[in-house]
Amino acid sequence: MSSLVLEQPSNAETSYVLLYNVSWEKLEQLDVALTGTSARLTYLDGLLEIMSPLSDDHEDNKKTLAMLLEVYMRMKNIRFYGRGSATIGNKEDNTRREPDESYNLGTKKPIPDLILEITVTSGGINKLKIYQRLGVPEVWFWEDGLLSLYCLQGDSYIKATKSNLLPDLNLDLLAKYARMTDQYDAVNEYIQIITKE
Repeated sequence: MSSLVLEQPSNAETSYVLLYNVSWEKLEQLDVALTGTSARLTYLDGLLEIMSPLSDDHEDNKKTLAMLLEVYMRMKNIRFYGRGSATIGNKEDNTRREPDESYNLGTKKPIPDLILEITVTSGGINKLKIYQRLGVPEVWFWEDGLLSLYCLQGDSYIKATKSNLLPDLNLDLLAKYARMTDQYDAVNEYIQIITKE
């Protein structure tokens, strides 16, 4: 059976197409064909999501949250390695995803310890299923100014109120500064607060 469009929702800033019955080989062909575009591919068990473009709001929120988190880890002398949106997953796992931001804590590893996802459009592939299969310890979602954390316990994610990886991090404070409209001021003010802790 050929690939069929299941959904094609869109809003003024972001749109995606969801296809099913896509082989890994077809995914690889599409990846090559879409090189140089702003398209992002997410794949799980034959289901392919092609998303483009990423909105300014998405990119601003992602960068602000990442900068705040990185400031916290640097100031608390937590060794980390930013991985950005490096593609994870493979044919054997039947998954592929480019997280919005990702980090290894302590040492470099093939799979991130912490992933940040900025949600602008709902629907599409369940990203947590991909991360669960790959064994990512924590996934943080930022949506409409709210931060939701999921910690891997055993084989499933549990919604959490604090980070297992960064247990001393005040998430409410982090979210407060992530909501500020001016990124520069947000980071500088957050540094002042962290310095006093």
